[in-house]
Amino acid sequence: MYSKILIAYNGSPESRLALHECIRLAPGKDAQVHLVVVVTPPPYLLVGEYAAAAVLSVEEGLAAEKQKMEKEIAAGHALLAEAGLNVTSHLEVGEPADVIEEMVDRLGVELVIVGHARHKPFALRWWRGSVDAVLVDKVRCSVLVASDRNRNSPK
Repeated sequence: MYSKILIAYNGSPESRLALHECIRLAPGKDAQVHLVVVVTPPPYLLVGEYAAAAVLSVEEGLAAEKQKMEKEIAAGHALLAEAGLNVTSHLEVGEPADVIEEMVDRLGVELVIVGHARHKPFALRWWRGSVDAVLVDKVRCSVLVASDRNRNSPK
């Protein structure tokens, strides 16, 4: 049985599947479940006199996104805690795959659970990359990709 599990969560229906998959695994009260929400800072371009305004706008956007994600992580934490799991929540800023890789190493995580957005067009997943696919190469532990069995695959 896994004793240290990390769940990547962002409030989407796909990431909610990851929460339910962890509950379904029933790791027990002795397992440490880490719930992480990663806020990705928006890319921006600083040009001349607009630099200060751009930085302020990015900081405001990042603060608003963090506030939104704090609500999401609280809801995810509550769901896992109600299932009797020992949960620690983390709200991080950065690129999701990099943050998750660092947390796996730092916390000694044995299993990462992520949701998979099957409804996104294949071309978009290929072009932008899929966090779950990148994680398989980056982390030194098992990765469980939760998927909705009831949803049909796109054609």
